[in-house]
Parts: sequence; structure tokens; C-alpha cells
Amino acid sequence: MSNAPNALQALNQWAPVVWLKVNPYAYPMLEVVHILGLALVFGTLWIVDLHILGALRVLDVQQVARQILPWTLAGFALSAASGLVMFTTAVGDLIANPAFVLKMALLFVAGTNAAMLHARGALDTRSRLTRAQALFSIIIWVAVITCGRWIGYL
Repeated sequence: MSNAPNALQALNQWAPVVWLKVNPYAYPMLEVVHILGLALVFGTLWIVDLHILGALRVLDVQQVARQILPWTLAGFALSAASGLVMFTTAVGDLIANPAFVLKMALLFVAGTNAAMLHARGALDTRSRLTRAQALFSIIIWVAVITCGRWIGYL
């Protein structure tokens, strides 16, 4: 544990992190990438979840989910990578920020919910459990977005 402050200090002085902090365009552009990734994740999940909840019955939910999942994963990868880079610029502040900690916990819950939903096999829009998980997914992702916005204010 005594090495943690040294590791944080070394990370804080690492050239790419310093560059992110001093370049007036780097961090804001990283935020744009992060938000675009999040929009891709939430937008694609929104379509599948609303379909499960009965809002888009015109389309086959299996086909929609199969076509959209790669976009969801790409958006998540984009958000995770940009978020990790942003995290390196303020590790100490972020791990002490309750909104950040809650956001990370909610991301874990969102991933667990999605894994459990897809582990059961084909999406059954008639299943109460599947519909409950779709509604829960929307709620979790709104909470993730809310916590993400609150990070800068707490």
C-alpha cells in the first residue's frame, strides 16, 4: 500500500498523461470520443430494450439484437478505452469521487445484467424476467450517464 502514492505520482508524471493535461484540445477530444462511444452503447441498447418491452414489434428481436450487438460492443470499447485514458489524468481524484465509484459499480451491474440476459439464450419478449431486465437495463444506463455527468461536480 505504501507504493500506491509513488505509483500515482509516477503515472501523473508520465509523458502521455502530462501531454493530455497540458494540451488544450486533447482531453476535450477524448471526452467527445467517450460520449460518442456512450451514445453508441446507449442508443443500440435502447433499441433492443424497447423492442423487448414491446415498443418495436414490427422487427424480429433476435435479428435486431444480432445486427446491433457488434455496434454496442464497438461503442463500449470506444467508451472504455477513452474512459481509461481520461482516468489516468486524475486517478486519485476519481477514486475518491462518489459519482465515479457509483458509475463503475453501475457499469458492473449493467454488464452482469446483459450477460445474464444473453446467457439464457434467445431473447423471449413474452418473458417477464426478460422484460424486467430490459427495463432494468434502461434504468441502469440512465444512472451511468447521470453519474458520469456528476463526476465533474462532486
